[in-house]
Amino acid sequence: MENIATVTAVHRDRYELSMDTGTTTEIFYGRLKAAAFYNSTEIVPFPTVGDRVMVSQNTGGDSLILEVLERKSVFMRLNATQGLPDQAVAANFDYVFITMSCNKDFHPAKLERFLTAAWQSGGTPVILLTKSDLMQERERILAQVSAKAAGVDTYCISAYTGEGISQLEKYFVSGAVIVLLGSSGVGKSSLVNVLLGEEQMATGSIRESDSQGRHTTTYKQMFDIPDRILLPDGNTIKGGGRIIDTPGIRKLVMGEGTDGIDLTFEDIAALASQCRFSDCRHQTEPGCAVKQALADGLLDIKHWKMYLSLQKEEAYAKARQQIITRRMEKAKRRR
Repeated sequence: MENIATVTAVHRDRYELSMDTGTTTEIFYGRLKAAAFYNSTEIVPFPTVGDRVMVSQNTGGDSLILEVLERKSVFMRLNATQGLPDQAVAANFDYVFITMSCNKDFHPAKLERFLTAAWQSGGTPVILLTKSDLMQERERILAQVSAKAAGVDTYCISAYTGEGISQLEKYFVSGAVIVLLGSSGVGKSSLVNVLLGEEQMATGSIRESDSQGRHTTTYKQMFDIPDRILLPDGNTIKGGGRIIDTPGIRKLVMGEGTDGIDLTFEDIAALASQCRFSDCRHQTEPGCAVKQALADGLLDIKHWKMYLSLQKEEAYAKARQQIITRRMEKAKRRR
């Protein structure tokens, strides 16, 4: 019997599914893994949390995923196995909660990288500065965020005191899906536990040596947010929708596509439009507005270097995609 389902958790060799019929089951998935890379000249996506999939449901054992349906948004990261397509982290979400701790985890360059990935994913980014109860330089950090992410909603929150969480109420809407993006130990799982009203996700304490949280989430999982959320301060807010918790990402590598870069670095794009030549590479060309802004101190050099770094990663992703496609075409001709 075939049915449509949503992937709610990804383990090493099994997927948990929420069937449209209202049941939940674990399924084994293997045959598509063996055939997916070679079955066409297009990369066949492997399922991830949030994916809508067509399954052959087996009530007496594991079901089989037949097809991953079209995604409206997706996070990708570099596959550890050279020559294989990038791996999806999460799919079909509406909002990307970029979580960054207010202690030593906060780095403006990391925010730029995560913000670019959020825009590129197809979701709407929202910045959460977690552990606000430990925040000592609030105004300085908020000023840095404003400089890097003008116009992006930003909130200081604490899963311990409940500060700021009530402001997130507008995102908890029936049918909406939120994905948490951030490094290990920034408080993603603690926030999930507050929203769910129970200890669904293991959490770690802060290390005294560097004020960093310990990595706790080991696999991707989606949860239903209850209709009412009880906050640590005793207040309640409206809930609804779903939230995806993901393992901490050490370094999110850019995939193919430049939309995220253009949106994050709008200031550089605006400067480039003022260059004398439309194809200016901002190197030795005369009349380069970018070079002039750097010389005048109007463009931060670190901001510029991050822009160049992400552009190189995007170019690498495009070249890698072309190599994989050629390999797939060659394998298809051999069959």
